[in-house]
Amino acid sequence: MLNVRENVPLAPLTTFEIGGPAKYFAEVADDTEIKEALQWAKEHKVPCIIIAGGSNVLMPDDGLNALVIRVAGNDFAFEGDRLDAHPGCNLLSLIRTASERGLGGWEKLAGIPGTIGGAVRGNAGAFGPEIKDFVTSVRAFNSGTDEYRDFVSPDIDFSYRHSFFKDHPEWIILRVTLQLQEIHAAASAKLVADTISEREKRHIQNVRAAGSYFMNPVAPPAVREMFENEKKAASRGGRVPAGWLIEKAGMKGARIGGAIASEQHPNYIKNDGDAKAIDVLALAKKIKDAVREQFGVELKEEAVILT
Repeated sequence: MLNVRENVPLAPLTTFEIGGPAKYFAEVADDTEIKEALQWAKEHKVPCIIIAGGSNVLMPDDGLNALVIRVAGNDFAFEGDRLDAHPGCNLLSLIRTASERGLGGWEKLAGIPGTIGGAVRGNAGAFGPEIKDFVTSVRAFNSGTDEYRDFVSPDIDFSYRHSFFKDHPEWIILRVTLQLQEIHAAASAKLVADTISEREKRHIQNVRAAGSYFMNPVAPPAVREMFENEKKAASRGGRVPAGWLIEKAGMKGARIGGAIASEQHPNYIKNDGDAKAIDVLALAKKIKDAVREQFGVELKEEAVILT
Protein backbone atom coordinates (compact mmCIF):
# COMPACT_ATOMS: atom_id res chain seq x y z
CA MET A 1 0.00 0.00 0.00
CA LEU A 2 1.26 3.47 -0.88
CA ASN A 3 2.78 5.30 2.08
CA VAL A 4 2.70 9.09 1.61
CA ARG A 5 4.69 11.00 4.20
CA GLU A 6 4.77 14.74 4.83
CA ASN A 7 7.67 17.20 5.17
CA VAL A 8 10.39 14.71 4.29
CA PRO A 9 13.91 16.22 4.03
CA LEU A 10 15.22 15.97 0.47
CA ALA A 11 18.87 16.93 1.03
CA PRO A 12 19.87 13.45 2.32
CA LEU A 13 18.34 11.89 -0.81
CA THR A 14 20.60 13.82 -3.20
CA THR A 15 24.32 13.67 -3.89
CA PHE A 16 24.47 17.47 -3.47
CA GLU A 17 22.95 17.17 0.04
CA ILE A 18 21.16 20.45 -0.56
CA GLY A 19 17.48 21.34 -0.37
CA GLY A 20 14.48 21.70 1.87
CA PRO A 21 11.68 19.21 2.50
CA ALA A 22 9.10 17.68 0.20
CA LYS A 23 5.60 18.60 1.30
CA TYR A 24 4.63 15.05 0.36
CA PHE A 25 6.88 12.09 -0.33
CA ALA A 26 6.43 8.48 -1.42
CA GLU A 27 8.91 5.76 -2.28
CA VAL A 28 7.78 3.37 -5.01
CA ALA A 29 9.20 0.08 -6.22
CA ASP A 30 7.06 -0.97 -9.20
CA ASP A 31 4.64 0.34 -11.79
CA THR A 32 1.60 -0.39 -9.60
CA GLU A 33 2.96 1.84 -6.85
CA ILE A 34 3.96 4.49 -9.38
CA LYS A 35 0.38 4.57 -10.69
CA GLU A 36 -0.96 4.79 -7.13
CA ALA A 37 1.35 7.72 -6.37
CA LEU A 38 0.36 9.56 -9.55
CA GLN A 39 -3.32 9.01 -8.78
CA TRP A 40 -2.78 10.30 -5.24
CA ALA A 41 -1.23 13.48 -6.64
CA LYS A 42 -4.18 13.98 -9.01
CA GLU A 43 -6.71 13.48 -6.25
CA HIS A 44 -4.92 15.92 -3.95
CA LYS A 45 -4.30 18.38 -6.79
CA VAL A 46 -0.56 18.64 -6.20
CA PRO A 47 2.23 18.41 -8.78
CA CYS A 48 4.51 15.39 -8.68
CA ILE A 49 8.25 15.17 -9.22
CA ILE A 50 10.08 11.89 -9.77
CA ILE A 51 13.61 11.25 -8.53
CA ALA A 52 15.75 8.14 -8.21
CA GLY A 53 19.41 8.09 -7.19
CA GLY A 54 19.49 11.81 -6.40
CA SER A 55 22.47 12.69 -8.60
CA ASN A 56 22.36 15.36 -11.28
CA VAL A 57 19.71 17.38 -9.43
CA LEU A 58 19.61 20.56 -7.33
CA MET A 59 16.71 20.89 -4.90
CA PRO A 60 15.47 24.34 -3.80
CA ASP A 61 16.26 25.61 -0.31
CA ASP A 62 12.56 26.02 0.50
CA GLY A 63 11.78 22.49 -0.56
CA LEU A 64 9.07 21.40 -2.97
CA ASN A 65 5.34 21.96 -2.65
CA ALA A 66 4.70 18.70 -4.46
CA LEU A 67 4.55 14.95 -4.13
CA VAL A 68 8.11 13.77 -4.62
CA ILE A 69 8.09 10.20 -5.88
CA ARG A 70 11.35 8.33 -5.34
CA VAL A 71 11.79 5.32 -7.61
CA ALA A 72 13.77 2.72 -5.69
CA GLY A 73 14.51 -0.86 -6.63
CA ASN A 74 17.22 -3.39 -7.32
CA ASP A 75 15.41 -5.87 -9.53
CA PHE A 76 17.34 -7.07 -12.56
CA ALA A 77 17.75 -10.22 -14.62
CA PHE A 78 20.17 -11.57 -17.20
CA GLU A 79 19.14 -13.59 -20.22
CA GLY A 80 22.19 -14.59 -22.19
CA ASP A 81 24.07 -11.37 -22.94
CA ARG A 82 21.03 -9.17 -22.30
CA LEU A 83 20.27 -7.33 -19.07
CA ASP A 84 16.79 -6.24 -18.01
CA ALA A 85 16.82 -3.78 -15.11
CA HIS A 86 14.55 -1.75 -12.87
CA PRO A 87 15.24 1.99 -13.38
CA GLY A 88 16.19 2.40 -9.73
CA CYS A 89 19.17 0.04 -9.99
CA ASN A 90 22.51 1.68 -9.27
CA LEU A 91 24.51 1.95 -12.50
CA LEU A 92 27.89 1.02 -11.04
CA SER A 93 26.41 -1.98 -9.21
CA LEU A 94 24.93 -3.26 -12.47
CA ILE A 95 28.24 -2.81 -14.30
CA ARG A 96 30.07 -4.74 -11.59
CA THR A 97 27.46 -7.51 -11.43
CA ALA A 98 27.58 -7.91 -15.22
CA SER A 99 31.37 -7.95 -15.05
CA GLU A 100 31.30 -10.87 -12.61
CA ARG A 101 29.18 -12.77 -15.14
CA GLY A 102 31.63 -12.10 -17.97
CA LEU A 103 29.46 -9.44 -19.60
CA GLY A 104 30.62 -5.93 -20.38
CA GLY A 105 31.49 -3.42 -23.04
CA TRP A 106 30.20 -0.57 -20.89
CA GLU A 107 32.99 -0.52 -18.30
CA LYS A 108 33.93 3.09 -19.15
CA LEU A 109 30.61 4.18 -17.68
CA ALA A 110 31.74 2.89 -14.27
CA GLY A 111 31.70 5.60 -11.64
CA ILE A 112 29.01 7.76 -13.23
CA PRO A 113 26.74 8.51 -10.26
CA GLY A 114 23.09 7.54 -10.19
CA THR A 115 20.74 4.88 -11.49
CA ILE A 116 20.24 3.16 -14.82
CA GLY A 117 16.97 5.04 -15.30
CA GLY A 118 18.66 8.38 -14.81
CA ALA A 119 21.50 7.32 -17.10
CA VAL A 120 18.99 6.59 -19.87
CA ARG A 121 17.10 9.84 -19.35
CA GLY A 122 20.28 11.91 -19.68
CA ASN A 123 22.17 9.56 -22.02
CA ALA A 124 25.03 9.39 -19.54
CA GLY A 125 28.48 8.89 -20.98
CA ALA A 126 32.18 9.02 -20.21
CA PHE A 127 35.46 8.50 -22.06
CA GLY A 128 33.62 8.01 -25.36
CA PRO A 129 30.82 5.47 -24.78
CA GLU A 130 27.29 6.54 -23.83
CA ILE A 131 24.42 4.51 -22.42
CA LYS A 132 22.72 4.72 -25.84
CA ASP A 133 25.38 2.35 -27.16
CA PHE A 134 23.94 -0.45 -25.02
CA VAL A 135 20.21 0.23 -24.60
CA THR A 136 17.98 -1.81 -26.90
CA SER A 137 14.58 -0.98 -25.42
CA VAL A 138 12.82 0.89 -22.62
CA ARG A 139 9.39 0.18 -21.17
CA ALA A 140 7.64 3.33 -19.99
CA PHE A 141 4.32 4.55 -18.61
CA ASN A 142 2.56 7.77 -19.59
CA SER A 143 1.37 9.57 -16.46
CA GLY A 144 -1.22 11.53 -18.42
CA THR A 145 -2.83 8.79 -20.52
CA ASP A 146 -2.06 5.65 -18.46
CA GLU A 147 -0.52 4.18 -21.62
CA TYR A 148 2.31 1.65 -21.56
CA ARG A 149 4.80 1.66 -24.39
CA ASP A 150 7.95 -0.23 -25.34
CA PHE A 151 10.45 2.14 -26.91
CA VAL A 152 13.13 0.61 -29.10
CA SER A 153 16.43 2.41 -29.28
CA PRO A 154 15.74 4.58 -32.39
CA ASP A 155 12.53 5.89 -30.77
CA ILE A 156 14.40 7.17 -27.73
CA ASP A 157 16.00 10.03 -29.67
CA PHE A 158 19.36 9.70 -27.98
CA SER A 159 21.91 12.45 -28.52
CA TYR A 160 24.54 14.16 -26.36
CA ARG A 161 23.14 14.12 -22.78
CA HIS A 162 19.64 13.91 -24.20
CA SER A 163 16.82 11.46 -24.75
CA PHE A 164 13.11 11.44 -25.56
CA PHE A 165 12.42 11.08 -21.84
CA LYS A 166 14.17 14.34 -21.03
CA ASP A 167 11.79 16.19 -23.37
CA HIS A 168 8.74 14.21 -22.28
CA PRO A 169 8.75 13.84 -18.48
CA GLU A 170 5.20 12.49 -18.60
CA TRP A 171 6.76 9.20 -19.77
CA ILE A 172 8.14 7.37 -16.74
CA ILE A 173 10.80 4.70 -17.29
CA LEU A 174 9.79 1.31 -15.85
CA ARG A 175 12.36 -1.12 -17.28
CA VAL A 176 15.56 -0.87 -19.29
CA THR A 177 16.94 -3.62 -21.53
CA LEU A 178 20.60 -3.54 -22.56
CA GLN A 179 22.75 -5.59 -24.92
CA LEU A 180 26.16 -6.42 -23.46
CA GLN A 181 29.21 -8.23 -24.79
CA GLU A 182 30.97 -11.35 -23.61
CA ILE A 183 34.27 -10.57 -21.92
CA HIS A 184 36.55 -12.40 -19.53
CA ALA A 185 35.44 -11.50 -16.00
CA ALA A 186 38.96 -10.59 -14.84
CA ALA A 187 39.55 -8.36 -17.87
CA SER A 188 36.22 -6.62 -17.30
CA ALA A 189 36.95 -6.10 -13.60
CA LYS A 190 40.31 -4.53 -14.50
CA LEU A 191 38.61 -2.18 -16.98
CA VAL A 192 36.14 -1.13 -14.29
CA ALA A 193 38.92 -0.50 -11.79
CA ASP A 194 41.03 1.38 -14.34
CA THR A 195 38.04 3.53 -15.33
CA ILE A 196 37.26 4.49 -11.76
CA SER A 197 40.96 5.24 -11.16
CA GLU A 198 40.98 7.51 -14.22
CA ARG A 199 37.82 9.24 -13.04
CA GLU A 200 39.48 9.88 -9.69
CA LYS A 201 42.36 11.59 -11.50
CA ARG A 202 40.18 13.69 -13.81
CA HIS A 203 37.01 14.07 -11.80
CA ILE A 204 36.22 13.74 -8.16
CA GLN A 205 34.41 10.86 -6.50
CA ASN A 206 32.28 10.56 -3.41
CA VAL A 207 31.85 14.29 -2.87
CA ARG A 208 28.74 16.35 -2.33
CA ALA A 209 28.06 17.40 -5.91
CA ALA A 210 25.56 16.67 -8.66
CA GLY A 211 28.23 15.28 -10.98
CA SER A 212 29.15 17.44 -13.98
CA TYR A 213 27.13 20.63 -13.55
CA PHE A 214 27.38 21.89 -17.14
CA MET A 215 27.24 20.06 -20.46
CA ASN A 216 30.26 20.25 -22.73
CA PRO A 217 29.30 22.99 -25.23
CA VAL A 218 29.78 23.20 -28.98
CA ALA A 219 32.49 25.84 -29.32
CA PRO A 220 33.51 28.25 -32.10
CA PRO A 221 36.38 27.05 -34.34
CA ALA A 222 38.94 29.33 -32.66
CA VAL A 223 38.10 27.94 -29.22
CA ARG A 224 38.22 24.35 -30.48
CA GLU A 225 41.61 25.02 -32.05
CA MET A 226 42.89 26.46 -28.77
CA PHE A 227 41.71 23.37 -26.90
CA GLU A 228 43.14 20.93 -29.44
CA ASN A 229 46.51 22.66 -29.55
CA GLU A 230 46.78 22.72 -25.77
CA LYS A 231 45.49 19.20 -25.06
CA LYS A 232 46.78 17.51 -28.23
CA ALA A 233 43.38 15.89 -28.60
CA ALA A 234 40.53 16.34 -31.06
CA SER A 235 37.25 17.80 -29.85
CA ARG A 236 34.30 15.41 -30.05
CA GLY A 237 31.40 16.63 -32.14
CA GLY A 238 32.76 20.17 -32.04
CA ARG A 239 32.45 20.21 -28.25
CA VAL A 240 35.10 21.21 -25.73
CA PRO A 241 35.06 20.28 -22.04
CA ALA A 242 33.13 22.68 -19.85
CA GLY A 243 35.72 22.17 -17.11
CA TRP A 244 38.49 23.36 -19.43
CA LEU A 245 36.53 26.51 -20.31
CA ILE A 246 35.76 27.19 -16.65
CA GLU A 247 39.44 26.88 -15.71
CA LYS A 248 40.54 29.07 -18.65
CA ALA A 249 38.01 31.70 -17.58
CA GLY A 250 39.67 31.85 -14.14
CA MET A 251 36.76 30.23 -12.30
CA LYS A 252 38.55 27.14 -10.98
CA GLY A 253 38.19 27.32 -7.20
CA ALA A 254 35.64 30.14 -7.40
CA ARG A 255 33.38 30.20 -4.38
CA ILE A 256 30.09 31.71 -3.27
CA GLY A 257 28.99 30.79 0.23
CA GLY A 258 29.44 27.06 0.69
CA ALA A 259 29.54 26.32 -3.04
CA ILE A 260 32.88 25.97 -4.84
CA ALA A 261 33.99 25.10 -8.37
CA SER A 262 36.26 22.19 -7.53
CA GLU A 263 40.02 22.72 -7.70
CA GLN A 264 40.30 19.17 -9.06
CA HIS A 265 37.55 19.40 -11.68
CA PRO A 266 35.91 22.84 -11.93
CA ASN A 267 32.81 21.49 -13.70
CA TYR A 268 31.96 19.90 -10.37
CA ILE A 269 30.28 22.50 -8.19
CA LYS A 270 30.71 21.11 -4.69
CA ASN A 271 28.79 21.58 -1.50
CA ASP A 272 31.85 22.46 0.56
CA GLY A 273 30.20 22.50 3.95
CA ASP A 274 26.86 24.23 4.28
CA ALA A 275 26.06 25.30 0.73
CA LYS A 276 22.56 26.41 -0.13
CA ALA A 277 20.89 26.09 -3.50
CA ILE A 278 21.05 29.88 -3.78
CA ASP A 279 24.87 29.68 -3.45
CA VAL A 280 25.09 27.07 -6.21
CA LEU A 281 22.87 29.08 -8.53
CA ALA A 282 24.82 32.29 -7.92
CA LEU A 283 28.14 30.53 -8.53
CA ALA A 284 26.79 28.87 -11.68
CA LYS A 285 25.72 32.27 -13.01
CA LYS A 286 29.12 33.74 -12.22
CA ILE A 287 30.82 30.89 -14.10
CA LYS A 288 28.50 31.20 -17.09
CA ASP A 289 29.07 34.95 -17.29
CA ALA A 290 32.86 34.53 -17.17
CA VAL A 291 32.89 31.84 -19.89
CA ARG A 292 30.55 33.85 -22.10
CA GLU A 293 32.62 37.00 -21.70
CA GLN A 294 35.94 35.31 -22.47
CA PHE A 295 34.94 32.76 -25.11
CA GLY A 296 31.51 33.74 -26.39
CA VAL A 297 30.26 30.30 -25.34
CA GLU A 298 27.00 29.74 -23.47
CA LEU A 299 27.21 26.98 -20.88
CA LYS A 300 24.04 24.98 -20.29
CA GLU A 301 23.25 23.05 -17.15
CA GLU A 302 23.45 19.28 -17.21
CA ALA A 303 22.11 19.20 -13.67
CA VAL A 304 18.34 19.46 -13.31
CA ILE A 305 17.43 22.61 -11.38
CA LEU A 306 14.16 22.17 -9.50
CA THR A 307 12.24 25.19 -8.26
